[in-house]
Amino acid sequence: MTGPTRPDADRGWQLFHGDGQPRQVTMPEPPPWRRFGLYDTDPPTHTAASDPYRPYLIDQPQIDVVNAALHLRRPLLVTGHPGTGKSSLAYAIAHEMSLGRVLRWPISSRSTLADALYQYDAVGRLRESTLSQNEGTPPSDIGHFIRLGPLGTALVPSDHPRVLLIDELDKGDVDLPNDLLTVFEEGEFEIPELARLPEGQDRTLVHTARRGAPVPVTGGLIRCRQFPIVVITSNGEREFPPAFLRRCLRLDLPDPSEQRLRAIVAAHLGDDALPRVDDLVRTFLARRAPGELATDQLLNAAYLRLSGVDLDAEGLLEAVLHQLGGAV
Repeated sequence: MTGPTRPDADRGWQLFHGDGQPRQVTMPEPPPWRRFGLYDTDPPTHTAASDPYRPYLIDQPQIDVVNAALHLRRPLLVTGHPGTGKSSLAYAIAHEMSLGRVLRWPISSRSTLADALYQYDAVGRLRESTLSQNEGTPPSDIGHFIRLGPLGTALVPSDHPRVLLIDELDKGDVDLPNDLLTVFEEGEFEIPELARLPEGQDRTLVHTARRGAPVPVTGGLIRCRQFPIVVITSNGEREFPPAFLRRCLRLDLPDPSEQRLRAIVAAHLGDDALPRVDDLVRTFLARRAPGELATDQLLNAAYLRLSGVDLDAEGLLEAVLHQLGGAV
């Protein structure tokens, strides 16, 4: 049984029609900020002439704080409402300084410092050891069963600092900030499973959180030559201990002003986009309350408008510019 014809069934932008009829669909180009894999290489392989990256726009006072953290080799604690660009800052730093792929450690209530440093597959090693004994083959080196986490990889000795994003630290265990203090101060950590190896046999190769060849570790100790550029984000769900705050530089990202919003739209979608989405900017500003709307929601609405989507359709603009606070 065929349902009633919908009045919007012939809209050219529709990929899904909701009528149960299969079609061959060609997906359109995604928005610039939803294209993946462009900066995954290490070192970067894209060139300035063909670089699709869009500038990260913040004001000079915030730029100065970032540079102070870079000079002091201190972690940058970035706070602000959702959508103000806290996480994007790490990628902007890595891009502008040509430091390769960002190492990301997303924090949850189950996150531990040990997992961020390294993981040891003891079960896998025992299984492989048993198999090698049965087959009379030499067992694999212990380093084969060790993989460094994002923080551990960031501390591997290198001529250039790595960029580490510790995302939403306030979602972690209350003791996690204090657990980080020693690593931040010393720039090193020990892998006990490797530290127990006898002298002369204590150099092994371990895997990292990055793609590429394993890295050598001697005596179980990993000590950085260049302290990583650490960007820590927080949504302000709780305060951090003073000892932790003392070792960070704090950067609070404000909600973008009207002028900044227009500059962000132009940077992502082109200067010629502004006249066509001016009403969306005004609507966004009228609806925005602190923490209630994010800048990328405005970009989403602008992108749909420029793609020919009728945002006046029932409920569509409300779905894109939905409030972030309160129950759904």
